[in-house]
Amino acid sequence: MSKIQCLVVDDERLALEVMEAYIERVPFLHLAKLCSTPVQALEFIARNPIDVLFLDIEMPGLNGLQFLQTLKAPPLVVLTTAYSQFAVEAFDLNVTDYLLKPIPFNRFLAAVQKVQTQLGENRLRSGLSVPDPKPLDSHLFIKSGVKTIRVDLGEILFIEGKKDYVLVHTRQNKIATQLSLTHFMEKLPADLFARIHRSFIVALTKIESIERNRILIDQTEVPIGELYREDFFKRIG
Repeated sequence: MSKIQCLVVDDERLALEVMEAYIERVPFLHLAKLCSTPVQALEFIARNPIDVLFLDIEMPGLNGLQFLQTLKAPPLVVLTTAYSQFAVEAFDLNVTDYLLKPIPFNRFLAAVQKVQTQLGENRLRSGLSVPDPKPLDSHLFIKSGVKTIRVDLGEILFIEGKKDYVLVHTRQNKIATQLSLTHFMEKLPADLFARIHRSFIVALTKIESIERNRILIDQTEVPIGELYREDFFKRIG
């Protein structure tokens, strides 16, 4: 299935580089163009199909909100800005999400999931093909004792390996299973989950903060193993 076509507009070179790196890490996204001005973006949109526009607000000449109002049929829009005071006006323009700089990778992923869901709904209404399966709509069946339990991937916070079993942590409960961490890594989407320790797999979109060798998820500290540290920090930038 086709990838989601992304256009990024920002007058700061570093911000463009960050968004380029983030988009490259998500398999179902494709970077169509980086633009440093709204005028460049307008010319590109006129000639090319775009699914989602990552748009800065504070830019010289024409700011992001003014530019958005000039578009007759805008794509989905995710605003990227260092300023929170534009949020009300932004959502009046039906933007999909509002990201505050500096943008953590897990927050970017959460916005992308919203885009993916909304695109799927729009294309179904239009009778077009739906993009790649939505991670938050997918699930696993986990055998726990005599039960087999359905767990939506979007509910998983982290998975913890114990000596003789594995615990799947959600906000609602903890599910014990004899399935291995290796089994879960084979089943989970690699763009949304990461193994950060020999005993832990985490949901990237559920990470609240990172401090040295620890991750905080739902008020629980999860360690980062030395063997996994380098790869993990490369993924989150």
